[in-house]
Amino acid sequence: MIQLISLFLAEACEVLFVSAASKSDFSFELEAMGVKEYEIKLNDNSFNLFLSEVNPGIVLFDRFMMEEQYGWRVQQECPDALKIIDTVDLHFLRYARQQATKTGKPVELFNDIAKREIAAILRCDLSLLISEAEMNILQEQFRIDPSLIYYLPFLEEELTTAAIQNWKTYEEREGFVFIGNYLHEPNWHTLQLLKTKVWPALRKKLPEAKLHIYGAYPGQKVMQLHNEKERFYVHGRAHDAREVVGSHKILLAPIQFGAGMKGKFIDAMQVGTPSVTTAVGAEAMKGNLDWSGVIEDDPELFTDRAADLYQDKEKWLQAQQNGIRIINVLYGKLQFTAPFMETLSTLAQNLAAHRQHNFIGQILQHHTLNSTKYMSLWIEQKNANKG
Repeated sequence: MIQLISLFLAEACEVLFVSAASKSDFSFELEAMGVKEYEIKLNDNSFNLFLSEVNPGIVLFDRFMMEEQYGWRVQQECPDALKIIDTVDLHFLRYARQQATKTGKPVELFNDIAKREIAAILRCDLSLLISEAEMNILQEQFRIDPSLIYYLPFLEEELTTAAIQNWKTYEEREGFVFIGNYLHEPNWHTLQLLKTKVWPALRKKLPEAKLHIYGAYPGQKVMQLHNEKERFYVHGRAHDAREVVGSHKILLAPIQFGAGMKGKFIDAMQVGTPSVTTAVGAEAMKGNLDWSGVIEDDPELFTDRAADLYQDKEKWLQAQQNGIRIINVLYGKLQFTAPFMETLSTLAQNLAAHRQHNFIGQILQHHTLNSTKYMSLWIEQKNANKG
């Protein structure tokens, strides 16, 4: 989201960030970027009045749930605004994989979350995806028209010689690291796997090595996993994710389910830290290039190859070089910015024809959003009666 905001600011757009969520001590300082922030209320007509006053040309929803909540109000007050969803990742895909992991049954994509998420995609003019694998799923499995979805990965600064020279060397680094937001189920599941299976086997192979755990929203269930005797160190929230990842030799992430791209691997490559992960973890992140470390799904081979990479400086340096290439070839922001803005300009100029082409979306606007609208109005009236 910060990258998207920066992109629009660079194109001389006025950016307004509106949210019903309360700010915390860790909220990003958007105003320092030149962004105007507004707090709004759920199920409240004051948001309609706000929309009519600011009359935005583009409305970007942060994930499909925001479109469900506010989309009908945007359509009512700003029918000509270009409506975009930043999917972040396909939630129905992550959910389907999570259920398959729990039950041992095949992945079932056609679930209730898919119905909601794809309905939101159809109601909007464009949905941004950071994974080409997810682009393929939407087109091949769900027959989504290519004009409604757009591949826009992480937009990264290219790694220069000067930046690389600031990295810590192999000798200056110590131990393994894992980092994640622990409200995010794939991260919590991965941490449990590290604690109970991966690290017990790996620490036997590397008696001096340590595993450092960082991440937001750790809670008691995460912090209680700390055990110095096992060399399993839980530190809680990192003050700077890239700085802490860059101080360790390897990012260890045996991810079993999830979707989209994993920001932790981008952070690791940006600071020259190789990673050991699974096929799901590295999904759609490397194109045809060599991974910046190891991809392994077999549990026993996973620990063997992690230990090997940790001890073999030559392999470690090669993995680091692979990461540099991945960032510069696949994520350099300059190659994506102009085509994306051109797409938005073309859409805005031909919005009526674009929406006619997506007539199913218009049907969903008419029926689905009316039900959402009246549920929201009912809640609004109920809240007013309480007052």
